[in-house]
Amino acid sequence: QVQLVESGGGLVQAGGSLRLSCAGSGGSFRTYAIGWFRQAPGKERESVAVISWSGGNTNYADSVKGRFTIFRDNAKNTVYLQMDTLKPEDTAVYYCAARLPGGLYGSWGQGTQVTVSS
Repeated sequence: QVQLVESGGGLVQAGGSLRLSCAGSGGSFRTYAIGWFRQAPGKERESVAVISWSGGNTNYADSVKGRFTIFRDNAKNTVYLQMDTLKPEDTAVYYCAARLPGGLYGSWGQGTQVTVSS
């Protein structure tokens, strides 16, 4: 089964940008749809963006449409989340996960912290 590791989080001012990476190893990374999720303190985890195995289809949460872009490089076994025009409400731990057969997400990474200061 694929293993996923997130990186790229950090502290940024409102209006700034960050690019998160989700690197896969083991398994057939390029055959999985990959989702980015986030969880803020005291809140439930929410889906941010999803990309199909080929990269041809993407979906975004309404709260990030027009500001975030998900894309992948299967040659590098990596999915990226480009985050622009960041807002303080984007502050959360961001996770990536693979959509497994059956539709559930698994192989969760350890998460990367994103903090947006006002």
